[in-house]
Amino acid sequence: MALKDSSFDLINGKFSVNNIELLSEVPSNVTFKSFSSICKNSEAPLPLFQRAQSLSLKGGFLGFDQNESSDRLTNSLGKFLDRDFVSIFRFKTWWSTQWVGKTGSDVQMETQWVMLNVPEIKSYVVIIPIIEGKFRSAFHPGKDGHLLICAESGSTRVKASSFKSIAYVHVSENPYTLMKEAYTSIRVHLNTFKLIEEKSAPELVNKFGWCTWDAFYLTVEPAGIYHGVKEFADGGLTPRFLIIDDGWQSINLDGQENPNEDVKNLVLGGTQMTARLHRLDECEKFRKYKGGSMSGSNSLPFDPKRPKKLISKAIELEGAEKARDKAAQSGVTDLSKYEIEIEKHRKELNEMFGGGGGGGGDEVKGVSKGCSKCSCKSENSGLKAFTSDLRTNFKGLDDIYVWHALCGAWGGVRPGATHLSSRIVPCQLSPGLDGTMTDLAVVKIIEGSIGLVDPDQAEDFYDSMHSYLSKVGITGVKVDVIEDLEYVSEDYGGRVELAKAYYKGLSKSLSKNFNGTGLISSMQQCNDFFLLGTEQISMGRVGDDFWFQDPNGDPMGAYWLQGVHMIHCAYNSMWMGQFIQPDWDMFQSDHLCAKFHAGSRAICGGPVYVSDSLGGHDFDLLNKLVFPDGTIPKCVHFALPTRDCLFKNPLFDSKTILKIWNFNKYGGVIGAFNCQGAGWDPKEQRIKGYSQCYKPISGSIHVSDIEWDQKNEAIELGKAEEYAVYLGEAEKLFLAKHDSDPLSITIQPSTFEIFSFVPIKKLVKGTVKFAPIGLTNLFNSGGTIQGLVYDESIVKIEVKGEGNFLAYSSVKPKKAYLNGSEVGFDWSEDGKLGLFVPWNKEFGGISNVAFVY
Repeated sequence: MALKDSSFDLINGKFSVNNIELLSEVPSNVTFKSFSSICKNSEAPLPLFQRAQSLSLKGGFLGFDQNESSDRLTNSLGKFLDRDFVSIFRFKTWWSTQWVGKTGSDVQMETQWVMLNVPEIKSYVVIIPIIEGKFRSAFHPGKDGHLLICAESGSTRVKASSFKSIAYVHVSENPYTLMKEAYTSIRVHLNTFKLIEEKSAPELVNKFGWCTWDAFYLTVEPAGIYHGVKEFADGGLTPRFLIIDDGWQSINLDGQENPNEDVKNLVLGGTQMTARLHRLDECEKFRKYKGGSMSGSNSLPFDPKRPKKLISKAIELEGAEKARDKAAQSGVTDLSKYEIEIEKHRKELNEMFGGGGGGGGDEVKGVSKGCSKCSCKSENSGLKAFTSDLRTNFKGLDDIYVWHALCGAWGGVRPGATHLSSRIVPCQLSPGLDGTMTDLAVVKIIEGSIGLVDPDQAEDFYDSMHSYLSKVGITGVKVDVIEDLEYVSEDYGGRVELAKAYYKGLSKSLSKNFNGTGLISSMQQCNDFFLLGTEQISMGRVGDDFWFQDPNGDPMGAYWLQGVHMIHCAYNSMWMGQFIQPDWDMFQSDHLCAKFHAGSRAICGGPVYVSDSLGGHDFDLLNKLVFPDGTIPKCVHFALPTRDCLFKNPLFDSKTILKIWNFNKYGGVIGAFNCQGAGWDPKEQRIKGYSQCYKPISGSIHVSDIEWDQKNEAIELGKAEEYAVYLGEAEKLFLAKHDSDPLSITIQPSTFEIFSFVPIKKLVKGTVKFAPIGLTNLFNSGGTIQGLVYDESIVKIEVKGEGNFLAYSSVKPKKAYLNGSEVGFDWSEDGKLGLFVPWNKEFGGISNVAFVY
């Protein structure tokens, strides 16, 4: 009798794992192949290949055959009913989020993976649509519980009828181990990407930064940025990284009077989405900058209120345009009053800019049209002079990134304007995207088409931009609008081949110009990016944009959209964290829900950055997130939802709290967030408010909610006999064991609690119990503990930061020392041991605290 080579079986129309049925009514044209039969060798590193081979019994591949070749094939994989699943689906071209259900018909369009709960064998199974040949796949809902897979090439010229490995399946007793193992096997099989463990993340993941987007939108310019950084520095928090977002590039519009000039007077996102790059360096307002012009008595004047005034007027103009369009859609034929109102606002906006609205501006002497290398520019002007001035005046500023779209600008590169070969390519959406949310960005891109650089020149394209940026002091890029390649792949061998060419060029440029790490990927939450584009890229957004208010006008959106954002980030990290360092995005520190966001960023395990407007800072809040030197008390893993949240709906089931777990160096942490109040509506195909769910929610917390085995360094922490548990918001401290009852909690809407679990250490022959909590004036108190050494009667702790240090101590210490000097301390009968720790600038903010018993 032959030994089984897989835990899965496909027999008589039933797909089973360890004799438990997963799918029934599997069509006869569906195939299953074991991992070892498909992946017999690999170019992946030998340790990874060996690891995948050791897991081969737990995985395999699904395929199907059809009679006729096509560029888009849909096939049922079978049906399932009454089995809990959690999934990730694309609700827009660019963005994905969580969805739960019980049948194949509950799955949403463009689903990226489905995890099934199999309690019969205390296990979980994930089914992941992947890449095969020139086809990319996704799941769609079928009738009567059927799960459909759709394989598409993106070009009517690229057809197929048969697939052997278009989806991967894997089983494990642990849902987090499941994702690690599954994507390891896929990595070895495809060899088109690298796991996060194979790459280094950019240095900024450990730091605090500022992004210019919400502060300026497209009105961004040097004086505003300089004053923005200065405000942070004056408040005691110089950003360690700066992202100059959309608005710095040389773009213009089709039909513009002078095709060599920048378009003028753009304010809001949307107005620039049909614009194209007409040169590869900075736009006029940055080119005209003169070195030293922000210093001394003759510094450039800047009105910090001006950006908000421009944004406010642009919103009025946008509102008038929307009112006209709505009237036209409702059948109104005389739109003259709307046009008069629009023209009034447009004129007022142009006057606020200083007159003129059609584009224009003086060329910088010596910089010619289409100059891509830009080495002819003065050393003391433009972006180079500006970045130099920033670094000269703000010593802590390490990194300066700039934004660009994958195709250059939203509308690509203007044909004939640069040395690159580009052409205007009409956009065609996949039928699968019909089931996703209407998106202004998609509408505008389709309206304007894309000026696509020939994929054979992708490497030249990115190197031309990035080598110039690197020379002028830019250390990285935020690459946005990544998924629009699938719109324009018809004539380029399909979406897989086009993506490969572009990602190869981008990866090479990243390695050459930005130290191999200086890139944040964004608007990229589709499987083909992760499966094809992450060989070099090591950081990316795991959530949709931070929306400070609902763009559709729901007044509650200022609150419930923030919970939606957290759900995006937490659940997307389950799969995206296998490829990249999850980035939870920026927020505004003076927003109504700023503290809510800050609590999640504190333990997300990624960077902390804000998009504050000038004058719009809450430094008290920021000081709970950031050390005085601009670094952060970062967790050592990326945050993930707890196991009891996986198959629940923390957005609008009126009963589930989002709980996320993570590790610090010497303890674990759980954040409990009430995100209820909004979510995806499959019928309306949009995210909307569910106001009836916006209420206090009760739940429970237990030390077992932390998945201690997911990081080798944390395994021993999870074996502790007892833990000191600190509630940061409630300022409560107590003890708990593995067999303790769960702690009951109630969380108000848009609020949270953070629980730190620190192993208790017994000293002085078991007569003293001790556990360091950290600086409690920071949200992630445990992240402030940098070093910990126990002796029989002495505890030595390295603490970074400034503030109130707390530890649990069952006995009052005899003495306490701070940086070698004896100091006083507070101790109470409930075990709270505290003292104040100053910022120790001489040693990078680290102080040595010791207690003697």
